Amino acid sequence: MTADGNSQLISVQPNGLKFAFELEKPSFCDLKVVNNTDHHVAFKVKTTSPKKYFVRPNTGVVQPLDSSVIRVTLQAQREYPPDMQCKDKFLLQSTVVPPNTDVDDLPADTFNKESTREIQECKLKVFYVNPSSRGNSEDEGFKSYPEQSADSNSTVRHLKDERDTAVRQTLQLQQELDFLKRRRQRRNDSGFSLMFAFVVGLIGILVGFLLNLSLSSSPLPPPPPSSPFVDSSIPPPSAPPSVD
Repeated sequence: MTADGNSQLISVQPNGLKFAFELEKPSFCDLKVVNNTDHHVAFKVKTTSPKKYFVRPNTGVVQPLDSSVIRVTLQAQREYPPDMQCKDKFLLQSTVVPPNTDVDDLPADTFNKESTREIQECKLKVFYVNPSSRGNSEDEGFKSYPEQSADSNSTVRHLKDERDTAVRQTLQLQQELDFLKRRRQRRNDSGFSLMFAFVVGLIGILVGFLLNLSLSSSPLPPPPPSSPFVDSSIPPPSAPPSVD
């Protein structure tokens, strides 16, 4: 089945996946899934090469007459495919589900072909192109929508402006932080000098006060009294010789 036609539950834009192929670099392609009915429609994405691609979301529920965007990412490849040809394919399955059904509430057999519910399928091919020729494709099915391109450019510019603003704010904060550090260091140095001088002076005053107090309160010791006793170890003075 194709993705076009009023009988289809959903339609897909574009009708194929186109990746700008570069070695060692991932590439992505967005698919817009539109619900053409007044019912809730669940979808599931499958591929023949699941190890090469990253699909988010790969399963979802689209509300009536609403749309959803699926991003398919081609992971970085280490070598070019022969002649830049790709044989990979994607399969988009869709089916009607009860109202207000959440994607986490989908039964495991929702997309089982053996079930009684109707399941529609849409097959999508994959194309690899050189990055330089991506914008020069003449294939109508892969032309970028102008509003999508404008939105992408606006988003890029907005992100760049936010990045530049963040860089400027970071530099300004760093300068203010350095200034505060220097100011705080100067304050600490002057505070330490004054405190040191105050402590030294206080100690000197206390020492002087204690010395004065001890000198004024301690009387001079009295002279030792003469003792009537004589040390027996000291011989008595010899009598002078008498002169006849």
